[in-house]
Amino acid sequence: MAAFDLDHFTRQLIAEALFYDEEYGALGNLSLVDPREGKERFIASYVPEEGHFTIEEATAWEPGEVDEEVGYALAVDSREYGIYDTPEAAAEALLALAREHDLLPSITLLFEEDEVS
Repeated sequence: MAAFDLDHFTRQLIAEALFYDEEYGALGNLSLVDPREGKERFIASYVPEEGHFTIEEATAWEPGEVDEEVGYALAVDSREYGIYDTPEAAAEALLALAREHDLLPSITLLFEEDEVS
């Protein structure tokens, strides 16, 4: 039996968090959060209309606002960081960003009728 591979486990977990359920219009959204600054830095999800996965880099937050439900400031504006054909490719990029910037994950369940920022 092969040794446990934490990187593989982490990439798989991230990839599965970026799900899309067409029947319910449910989307798995993963944010990378800077725990020191208390704000969202990167946001990843599947874009059903486009058929790809995207990572956006947060560029603006509500001044001094921390969302009490999630415990950090949510982004109110962002720019495209990258587009990926598979959840595995997006997961690889997210893991690299988390390592590079020492970020923590936060998973949110969204529905297509909700506004995604």
